[in-house]
Amino acid sequence: MDLRSELLKSIWYGFTALDLEKSGKVSKSQLKVLSHNLCTVLSIPHDPVALEEHFRDDDDGPVSSQGYMPYLNKYILDKVVEGSFNKENVDELCWTLTAKKNYQTDKNSSTVLPEKDAFRLWCLFNFLSEDKYPLVMVPDEVEYLLKKVCMAMSIEFNCVELEDFFSQDSVQQSGITVWVFLQMMNTGKLTKGIDKSIVSMAIEEVYREIVGDVLKEGYLWKKGQLRRNWKERWFTLRPSNLSYYTGEDRKECQGNIALDGNCCVEVLPDRDGKRCMFCLKTLSKTYEMSASDTKQRQEWTTAIQTAIRLHVEGKTSLHKDLKLKRREQREQREKRRQAKEEELQRLRALQEERERKLAELELLKEAQKQAQALLEQDEQRRRQQHEQLQQALEVQLREAEEARVSMQAEMALKEEEAERQRKRIQELEEMQKRLEEALQQEIKARLDEEAFRYAQAGLLAEEEEKMKALMSLQEEQEEYILKTQREKQELKQEMEAKSRALDEAQRQLEEVRANRHRVDQDVVAAQRKLRQASTNVKHWNVQMNRLMRPIGPGEKRPSLGSSFSSFQIPTQRDPGLRLRRRSGSEDQDEESKENVENRAGCDLEKRHSHASNGDMDIP
Repeated sequence: MDLRSELLKSIWYGFTALDLEKSGKVSKSQLKVLSHNLCTVLSIPHDPVALEEHFRDDDDGPVSSQGYMPYLNKYILDKVVEGSFNKENVDELCWTLTAKKNYQTDKNSSTVLPEKDAFRLWCLFNFLSEDKYPLVMVPDEVEYLLKKVCMAMSIEFNCVELEDFFSQDSVQQSGITVWVFLQMMNTGKLTKGIDKSIVSMAIEEVYREIVGDVLKEGYLWKKGQLRRNWKERWFTLRPSNLSYYTGEDRKECQGNIALDGNCCVEVLPDRDGKRCMFCLKTLSKTYEMSASDTKQRQEWTTAIQTAIRLHVEGKTSLHKDLKLKRREQREQREKRRQAKEEELQRLRALQEERERKLAELELLKEAQKQAQALLEQDEQRRRQQHEQLQQALEVQLREAEEARVSMQAEMALKEEEAERQRKRIQELEEMQKRLEEALQQEIKARLDEEAFRYAQAGLLAEEEEKMKALMSLQEEQEEYILKTQREKQELKQEMEAKSRALDEAQRQLEEVRANRHRVDQDVVAAQRKLRQASTNVKHWNVQMNRLMRPIGPGEKRPSLGSSFSSFQIPTQRDPGLRLRRRSGSEDQDEESKENVENRAGCDLEKRHSHASNGDMDIP
């Protein structure tokens, strides 16, 4: 949670306090006052013109079409510099605006919290609330805050009286607001029988620990850097520094130790009459300190190492990190709960499927019983037929016996007939046994056929699903083949375009090389002409030097032919000549060789033209 989010939580309370009609709209005059006060406590310049331009009145009244949030972000929060203001002043401003409207208490009640304690609990609520609006605190964070307050009061937290409050559906689903929380604190369920001063001290301690980022506070003995004597100081540890004061009131700060990744804590042996010693090493200094006992020394060293670890990890607050971890744990518990509910639903579905299959099995058993009854009826009918047949055979035997008595002559025949009848009875009995075995096999075959039919139905359904999956895979494969062909065609066109561009670039390169060759030839010709011109200039310079020798008194001017007339060359003592020569030498030092040669050629042409006119002056 960054500084902007913390400021927005407090400003949201101030803005909603100005929204009397709960319509989400505030008049322009109230927004001006709120913006001016925010700029004052945030130590940034206020620009009323920007507010007027952002909120323009329309026919319906002072209603902004853009809203206050863009103006707040652009003209106020974007200009905020961390460390240039006191955030507690911002919280006090927003608390003053919202408490007048929302914090209604019975002043005569003995359990009502003082205004300062209510403000600190409001700040703690904002720090631990969820990052969504309207601001609420989940029951886990409420329990965490109440446990911290009870721990600061050295009492055991008893949540039996608060279980009914936490068990409400509205609280479990959306959490509680700050006004419900303050109302619950004012009921005295948590602070029953405890002095108000103890409650205030506990709330202040929790406020400084969570909101003020104070990791640990307490008295320690510190060894001086210059006088090397031991003095008792009140130390306050934060994630970025370790400050020490003369007393617990923290009015006179005696020093501030900046903590970074280069700091370390070491436990020292007892010496100088001090026990439980440890030192804090920085890049520039080493601070020796002594605690009251080994437990305090262990707590201080652990707390300082925690502060150094937070600084190395780039975290500005321990409780912000703990809040994020608790939120992640709640999210993980919620995920596990949802997974458990899904597992229970799946088990219920499996149970319903099992019950359905058991019902089907019962139906099958009932059908089997009916089939068994039918088989028993058939078997009984066959037995009756067999008994009737046996009775008929017995009648025949009696008749045969009577015929044997009456007819002795036919005894042998009758005995043979009886033997055949006995054989036939045996065959019928064997046939009956085979029929019973065949009936049992038929029953078993029918049961196997029923099982195979169910298995075949399952295989057919599975085959149908696999066929559908196969068809979908085939369609995806055809789409992928078409897509690949299109990409291949586009790649081929792109390669042809690049090939044409490469041919065009090679042709242009050949043209550039031909042009460069022609330019090189032109440069060679120009250099040749320059050398020829330089040779001519040197030749004429030699001629001029030969002609410019001094003429003594009484000598005649040498003639240069028909084109030159007599002229007089000044002597070396002539000051004008020396001045001109000196200036000429300085000019030659400044100009390049090519410019000197060109100028000498031009001067020579001028001299020739003057000589042909009969009047020549040599500078």
